[in-house]
Amino acid sequence: MPGEAFEHVRKTAGEVLPAASYRTELYDHLRRIEGVVWKLERAQHFHEPDTPSWVAMMSGDWDRSLALMDEMRFADDLPPRAELRRLRIVEMPPTPYLQWEIVLLAARTRAGERARALHTRSVRHLENRAPLPELLILDRDLMYEVLYDEIGAHVGGRRITDTRVVEDCVRAVAELYADAEDMVAFHDREVTHLPPPVARGILSRPGHP
Repeated sequence: MPGEAFEHVRKTAGEVLPAASYRTELYDHLRRIEGVVWKLERAQHFHEPDTPSWVAMMSGDWDRSLALMDEMRFADDLPPRAELRRLRIVEMPPTPYLQWEIVLLAARTRAGERARALHTRSVRHLENRAPLPELLILDRDLMYEVLYDEIGAHVGGRRITDTRVVEDCVRAVAELYADAEDMVAFHDREVTHLPPPVARGILSRPGHP
């Protein structure tokens, strides 16, 4: 059952890596891995100050945000030998961040990523104890629970290598993914007609530029 698989993630031991170590290890794996890489995103807001398009959106300049997005080279971000399948849980109407990310993911999908959208109502029954975890699954014995702080800033990842837990999560994410909608189709129907998002979040941490 999907709910049991995600509950096992919370109970399974794993090594916590700080953000820099996580990124280094992850990118090394992504350069070499083959097959399918699964990504599950649940939170409706993330903090991405290193992405100029996000900063422009948060600053209220939607046109510049879109222009900067057009300059991004999405194909360069994809694993060279693997297929990235992203399941994005969406709550409608979208938060400003999610509206921005859906536009981004539609562009990434056109560039070769396999992103799909699934409404939160389809996973509510799996979240009696906690929201779904943020997961990145690379192999049958390698998965990361991606970690964020209270404002949605990325702080690292928890490496999980328990094959049973990882394989159960692959089956659970694949089952939800099968019921989800292609991100481009979802974007075209649900997001293109929306007015520019109005963000009222935090652009940087106190004491940081």
